[in-house]
Amino acid sequence: MRLRVEFTTEPFDLDEAPAHAVVAREVIQSAELDAVDVGPFGNTAEGGADAVLTAVDALLRRSLAAGATRVSLQVNVIGEATGDVIGEGGK
Repeated sequence: MRLRVEFTTEPFDLDEAPAHAVVAREVIQSAELDAVDVGPFGNTAEGGADAVLTAVDALLRRSLAAGATRVSLQVNVIGEATGDVIGEGGK
């Protein structure tokens, strides 16, 4: 299964990227994802289910620890991919 995640972290600062936004960007850019697009008002990433879910876990934990007061995210199934396993129960 392939997933796309879209996310933002808050609070916003239009003058300088806050620490939580920088951390979130680093997490997503260093993850094993197929496509990543980061911007000042929203970010997207795509990849296999395991890679996306692992990145989302790290994103939430690290950006909250870095001062985010809100993380908005949406996860969409965008297709099938062979070899991805979600949990122990299979695909």
